[in-house]
Amino acid sequence: MSSVFIIDTNVVVAGLLASHAESPVVRILDGMLRASFRFVVSEALLAEYRSVLLRPKLLKLHRLTALEVDVVLTDLARHAIVLPVPLPTAAPLAPDPGDQFLWNLLTSREDLLLVTGDKLLLQAGPLQKRVMAPQTFVAQL
Repeated sequence: MSSVFIIDTNVVVAGLLASHAESPVVRILDGMLRASFRFVVSEALLAEYRSVLLRPKLLKLHRLTALEVDVVLTDLARHAIVLPVPLPTAAPLAPDPGDQFLWNLLTSREDLLLVTGDKLLLQAGPLQKRVMAPQTFVAQL
């Protein structure tokens, strides 16, 4: 069974903000937009992508309009495997309660791996083997 990836919001945001085309986060975002690898989203993850990308501070940095953000997210969703929101009882508690929806998604299928820059998630006990940094992911492409 080959792996399918969950790309954390911080990776998508960093991909839009990075200035170097060879940056791991840019390569990941480009790969998502070109469907170069299999990845999943849920409604909650797409909503978080949108919410974060529309924060006023980030709008000034990435210089996209709300409509352009929606176009990017629509393209991402078109290439993604969209999974239903899993039941919260299926997953252990996330290291950060704000990331519980990611933990629920990660544990909903055995073939899922999370790509994140979040240090708490990267060091997260029993699920640590299923979480990787963007640099590690890109090295496997």
